Amino acid sequence: MASQHTAGDEAASNARDRATVLIVDDTPANVQLLGEVLGGIYRTKAATSGERALKLAMSDDPPDLVLLDVMMPGMSGYEVCERLKAEPRSADIPVIFVTAMGEVDDETRGLALGAVDYITKPISPPIVLARVAAHLTLARQRRALASAVAQLEAQAAELAEWNRSLESRVAEGVAEVERLARLRRFFSPGVADLILSGAADDPLKTRRREIVVAFLDLRGFTAFAEVSDPEDVMRVLGDYHAAMGELILEHGGTLERFAGDGMMIFFNDPVQIDAPALTAVRMAQQMQRRFVDLSKAWRKLGIELAMGIGIAQGYATIGAIGFEGRRDYGAIGVVTNLAARLCGEAAGGQILLSQRAYGAVEEAVEAQPIGPLALRGFHGPVNAFAVSWND
Repeated sequence: MASQHTAGDEAASNARDRATVLIVDDTPANVQLLGEVLGGIYRTKAATSGERALKLAMSDDPPDLVLLDVMMPGMSGYEVCERLKAEPRSADIPVIFVTAMGEVDDETRGLALGAVDYITKPISPPIVLARVAAHLTLARQRRALASAVAQLEAQAAELAEWNRSLESRVAEGVAEVERLARLRRFFSPGVADLILSGAADDPLKTRRREIVVAFLDLRGFTAFAEVSDPEDVMRVLGDYHAAMGELILEHGGTLERFAGDGMMIFFNDPVQIDAPALTAVRMAQQMQRRFVDLSKAWRKLGIELAMGIGIAQGYATIGAIGFEGRRDYGAIGVVTNLAARLCGEAAGGQILLSQRAYGAVEEAVEAQPIGPLALRGFHGPVNAFAVSWND
């Protein structure tokens, strides 16, 4: 009994796999004849009217091919074909006219309506089988080709989208590299990475913050530059910038600008830190010690230079400075002017602190009061403190 069920299931599966041919003819004998010719190879359905043929063709189980008589009462084969080709669900079903009408005009009309072939009555079974087999194969090939084209188009669209995404990612990557390069002009690598990761404030966004500003400047540089070869001047500046830049990065300072022998560094932005004033002072002390080694090497070449440093603490407006296409990061406020003026007052080898900066570090450093000083741009006298560094 089990083997019988298996054989029956296999037969049903084979029947489902076979192509279906819809035979449309108002003469039952013709339908029976075509059914006998095709039945051993294909599944067949029959309709004796155009209306019934359309209903079967539009069903959930449409035929793979239609053998269609032309001359039928009511709806002619031509009209059935026209209706099939006008309907998207059945437009791709191959239609072969089977008719006693064999005039060239009749064939031309049928083919013009979308039929793929014309078989004349009385039929020849081998011809019918050959034509049906050929057009079913062509239909399968057209469907396979259409599917392949659709797949290629989908892949092409996916590839185009991937390319657009890649171009976008490349552009974003280039912009990120450019931004990183610009950030590294001002910030230590660690701070630049924090900014890019979103863990620190956007440096170009305007804000108000208390910062500590340090100005450096060389004493005797103008006189040296006036009498020296440009190559010697550039060599000295290169040594000076490299030594001071290393200490700026080491202490996490932000290099706001440098011009020739002058540098402006500040602390507590864009990353806020504990004890920014003490960090600035420790940096300045190490800078003066490092400068001693530089000046010894320069002195052998007859170059006498010294460095003064001014440090101030206070509030500043920080953010983008410049214009479209050329914006830089900077700070504006009295604190930057005060640090610059203190730097200008500092003798070679001296570090001068503002009153506020000294108040933040007085328990940690040794310093002597200087002044009060009359500084350009400040209405009243300014107290300052000279920090020891050569202990």
